[in-house]
Amino acid sequence: MIGVVCLNPALDITHHVPAVDWTGVNRPSSVHARPGGKGLNVARTLHALGAEVLVMGLAGGINGASIDAALGELGVPAAFTRISGETRRTFTVVDRNRGSAALFNEAGPEIGMEEFAEFRARYAKVLAGCAAVVLSGSLPPGLPADTYAQLIETAAAAGVPAVLDAHGEALLRGAAVRPVIVKPNLAELEALAGRPLATAQGVDRRAVAAAGLVHGLVLGLPWDERLRHAVALGTASAAAPVAGEFSHADYTSVLAAVTVHREEAR
Repeated sequence: MIGVVCLNPALDITHHVPAVDWTGVNRPSSVHARPGGKGLNVARTLHALGAEVLVMGLAGGINGASIDAALGELGVPAAFTRISGETRRTFTVVDRNRGSAALFNEAGPEIGMEEFAEFRARYAKVLAGCAAVVLSGSLPPGLPADTYAQLIETAAAAGVPAVLDAHGEALLRGAAVRPVIVKPNLAELEALAGRPLATAQGVDRRAVAAAGLVHGLVLGLPWDERLRHAVALGTASAAAPVAGEFSHADYTSVLAAVTVHREEAR
């Protein structure tokens, strides 16, 4: 089983509008609500690949219950620790006329230390049945920047390899305790390196690339194959209309065209 930690999930709400009037009334032609956040996209992708997966995280209120129910309908197992705050929402307004979209991402609820302690106790128990764990997405308010570092150390003590997919200080602190894989996007990779990386233009920015990497890790694939699958998944996901989904036909087609070349260090 692959555990996926999503500490700041979101209920993604998307409004499709023929043409947005930012100073007037808009009547969406369609509205969609789906479970979202990096970690949930990773879990849904792993589930679609046929992997046994379990989502662990923090969820509360009506939004949290909606996410739990939606994951159940998708067949993605979840074991959320309940919190007193309301799980965040993200809003996307798609302007069909302009072909553009505006995103509004809430920060998330404040997490109390007792709530996080309850999550950590559950996390430690679940690790016993995990072949790997993915720590993905932003941290909600109230949790320190070294939260992922703590969880990686707990996984290491249990002999479970950890994959980190985060940003900012949480990424830097987590990377410092040496998870087996760190999956930054290009901007995050440049921040880690402390310099521009002109050769990294092809680095995939999609969260689902982490799903490809951890899946390859659990299957025991060599690094070049893990990278091929991660790139193919990211590309197929980018072509899909909904985050966390992909066409298996696109995935297979792209995978056949991906090659990996080793570049010598300078």
